[in-house]
Amino acid sequence: MPHWLLKSEPDVFGYPDLECVGREPWNGVRNYQARNNLRAMQVGELCLFYHSNAKPNGIAGVARVSVGAHPDNLQFDPLSDYYDPKSPPGDPRWSMVEVQPVRAFPRLLTLDDLRAMPEWQESPLTRRGTRLSVLPVTDTEFRSALSAVGLDADSL
Repeated sequence: MPHWLLKSEPDVFGYPDLECVGREPWNGVRNYQARNNLRAMQVGELCLFYHSNAKPNGIAGVARVSVGAHPDNLQFDPLSDYYDPKSPPGDPRWSMVEVQPVRAFPRLLTLDDLRAMPEWQESPLTRRGTRLSVLPVTDTEFRSALSAVGLDADSL
């Protein structure tokens, strides 16, 4: 089963916020490659929840896709920062999924931690300049991230 990494700024919406609300739409993504990743996500797949633009950046927990890809509601809302007047309702340009919390990490697994892990050397996340907010993660990367903070992927 594929795994994913979702980036969010913790001062806007962090993993503790996801735990509080229980389920959240992952909307507002306006990059075609990230959108395609959202469209590939299936219900039940696990995601690493990554805090970006933070000091430090890092993985804060695990989420699960609870609702598969469907049209992003914000693209049709003229009051939204994510409004896209060129997106036709009959053929929406942007998609979203919904996610729910699974398990908070006992500590933040920082980007520096990930860069030091051999399993993450080929990941786009650990390369400078990667800006995608939704990334695929290999099973090896996923399991090594959990193991680094003392969690077992098979127990999720």
